[in-house]
Amino acid sequence: MEGCLFCRIVSGEIPSNKVYEDDQVYAFYDVAPQAPVHFLVVPKKHIASLSEATEEDQALLGHILLVIKDIAAELGLDDGYRVVANTGSDGGQTVMHLHFHVLGKRSLIWPPG
Repeated sequence: MEGCLFCRIVSGEIPSNKVYEDDQVYAFYDVAPQAPVHFLVVPKKHIASLSEATEEDQALLGHILLVIKDIAAELGLDDGYRVVANTGSDGGQTVMHLHFHVLGKRSLIWPPG
């Protein structure tokens, strides 16, 4: 989608610190990390938010979660990590491209902010 920040990162138009890439997803470190390990995983297919995902996206969404698990293991997040998908303005979503934050290497409180 033209002008989408994450589409521009996935295409390489905007540089990022890549963690992982395959034909379906792209993962990169957050530019304003909220934990010692904080990366984002985005589908290469533009989906504005989780609320706009369809049945057609089921396999992609499952793939994203397995990629998150594998990256977390690679990065040594053995004591746990948090996966967050902000959805819509009340959910704190600021970039309208589905993305999953993965935070680890510190104790995270509940409930979050």
